[in-house]
Amino acid sequence: MAVTFIGVRHHSPACAGLVARTIERLRPAHVLVEGPADFSGRLDELLLGHDLPVAIFSYYRDAERVHASWSPFCAYSPEWVALTAGRACGAEVRFIDLPAWHPAFSERRNRYADADERYAEVSARLCRSFAVDNTDTLWDHLFEVEQDGDLEERLASYFDLVRGESPAGPDDTAREAYMARWIRAAEADAGDRPVVVVTGGFHKPALQTLAATAGDTAWPEVPSPPDGAAGGGFLVPYSFRRLDSFTGYQSGMPSPEYYQRLWEDGPKAAANGLTEIVVARLRERRQVVSTADLIAARTLTEGLARLRGHGSPARTDLLDGLVAALITDDLEQPLPWTDRGPLTPGAHPVVAEMVGALSGDRVGRLHPRTPAPPLVHDAAAELERLGLDRAGTVALKLTDERGLRRSRVLHRLRVLRIPGVVRQSGPSTGADPVLEECWRLDPGDAAGPRLSALIEAGAYGATLADASAAALEERMAGAGTDMERLAAVLFDAALSGCGDQSDRIAETIAAGIAGASDVGALGHVLGTVLGLWRHDRLLGTARSLLFGTVVEGCVTRVLWLIEGVRGGPAPADLDRLRAVAATRDALLHAAGPLGLDRDAALGVAARISVNADVPPDLRGAAFGLGWALGVAADPVRAVRGASGPRTLGDWLAGLFALARDEVLSAGDAGAGADGDVKAGAGAGGAGVLTVLDEMITGLAATDFLVALPALRQAFEFFPPREREAIARGLLERRGVRGSPRALLRTPVDPLVIAEASVLEDRTDRCLHEEGLIRKEPA
Repeated sequence: MAVTFIGVRHHSPACAGLVARTIERLRPAHVLVEGPADFSGRLDELLLGHDLPVAIFSYYRDAERVHASWSPFCAYSPEWVALTAGRACGAEVRFIDLPAWHPAFSERRNRYADADERYAEVSARLCRSFAVDNTDTLWDHLFEVEQDGDLEERLASYFDLVRGESPAGPDDTAREAYMARWIRAAEADAGDRPVVVVTGGFHKPALQTLAATAGDTAWPEVPSPPDGAAGGGFLVPYSFRRLDSFTGYQSGMPSPEYYQRLWEDGPKAAANGLTEIVVARLRERRQVVSTADLIAARTLTEGLARLRGHGSPARTDLLDGLVAALITDDLEQPLPWTDRGPLTPGAHPVVAEMVGALSGDRVGRLHPRTPAPPLVHDAAAELERLGLDRAGTVALKLTDERGLRRSRVLHRLRVLRIPGVVRQSGPSTGADPVLEECWRLDPGDAAGPRLSALIEAGAYGATLADASAAALEERMAGAGTDMERLAAVLFDAALSGCGDQSDRIAETIAAGIAGASDVGALGHVLGTVLGLWRHDRLLGTARSLLFGTVVEGCVTRVLWLIEGVRGGPAPADLDRLRAVAATRDALLHAAGPLGLDRDAALGVAARISVNADVPPDLRGAAFGLGWALGVAADPVRAVRGASGPRTLGDWLAGLFALARDEVLSAGDAGAGADGDVKAGAGAGGAGVLTVLDEMITGLAATDFLVALPALRQAFEFFPPREREAIARGLLERRGVRGSPRALLRTPVDPLVIAEASVLEDRTDRCLHEEGLIRKEPA
């Protein structure tokens, strides 16, 4: 007998009913269904007796690609009905599509999401012809509300029209060629018995043509993941919320609760029942809805249905009727069912409740005998062993071995995005002196969202340690050269205790650092990771190979980048200065263990410090870097070379950022016969500050005003106690007795004082020029 092709829209009650009636009438030898062929051998598992909706979760991982997708089923999914009806009549039931890990699905995260963009033009013409807003409303109008005897013929005409004007791309072509091989093999095997094929309507015309073409009639092989790759699938609980296009899923049908009731009770009962649910939800939220409003909603719904030519209310008839009866305010945005996609912010509260009611809150539940990935069992055992399997608040001491183990397990769950695990407090950086964490745990229903998330996370590995390390690898690869994201991943690796378990994390971050161009962001990563590498025995990262690799890569990259910086006078770049300071710390404290090239760094510093094309703050920082590492030319001569009101303060900001201790700790040599500060033993802190005092005192009032903002910023690198010591030295050099602290706490902003001084100077000069005063001001 001929093969019967049924083209369907995914998650359509009308198509599901057609599939059930066709299989019951024909009682075929084979029922072939669009679905992952590698799951055909596990249909007994799929049909154990789960509470729908459920989904086949498929995953794939190799060195280049990570992919996950879902094939969801609810009671009114045509594919589900084909499987159950086919089994009931004794047919051989198979999935015939390529596995979800196949490159043909690389752009899809949901097998049964209708890709309407492929036939947007013809759909738009049909919507205009039938005066409806979108394809969902068009589908309801044509097929869901009126399911008369010519449904199969109308569906065929619709999909022929759609496919006739929309050529398939290479991905669909590969899938259709593979499905056609299964159809030819089933037809040859069936003999004179019928074969029923249930696929998306877009594929039906092509499959009819391909199956009729002469070709191999042997059963096709099911593809396996290539060597070095991991792929497979598990059943997971699903939910109506995840199915609903109003929450972002590109499903064939929005408002799944509506279609569930349509499937079970028909359109009139569905409309009446959901009207009552909407009213009940509004009343629970203290919205006033009277009996008269309820009657008006039903009356308007039925009136709209008749006006639109529907024998029974369609979904949009119900929604529009409810809006007309319950909302008297002006709406600030279009009604969400006039388009597709999630609710936008600012939606009217009544509209949001209506959408929520028609979406539903049904959540699937797997049969107890459903196989689960090893990760589910490993996580359950770890949580039970460590006493973390109960709801409540848990305080952990990270200095305690058991507390640290418990912390790492919880962080691994957090990294895998397992619900019910929330850290309320704890260390936020490697330098935090915080030694405790507080977590809020809520395991929830044993068969609920946590189980689904753990099953999906099982794609990463068989244990929490392996899975979280793989998840961090994925995040690391996704971060690219974004140093802030890389730093966050590294800190999570430290908290999870799995940083050194993965060579790929080290390789990925090395590649990211090598391509980074933001010096400030590199410095942030370097400072954080250096602290973890040097000190953090608490988290187990001290002398970590991974963190050592990061330190080495950041130092090399920062030095390479700063040597290429060019530019004239400009405000000091504080992020860049912090990066050079972090590089200094790495060279001081980790050069030996990590093999950092100290001589190369000194060479870079020497070249930058004398290059007039480099911004002054970076020249000052380069000089300070050499001085901090024990090799520097005469610092006093260098300070004099930085003179100039537009450059002095920024040059000093760089010097103080890198060599603050050296500026303060070196002794004063005194003045020579020529008035210069001597080099050698006296080329130090007091000498630098003395010459700075002389230079700043010698500035004209206008030049001082120009230099003052940058000078103030430069001295901000000294903490209050050190600034007080500098002020004391100024008083002593002038032989003045007084409080140095008073110099640091002027009642008026120093900029205001400086501007007033300049104004006074200009006034005196003007008065002198006019002969109103005898002596020209100094």
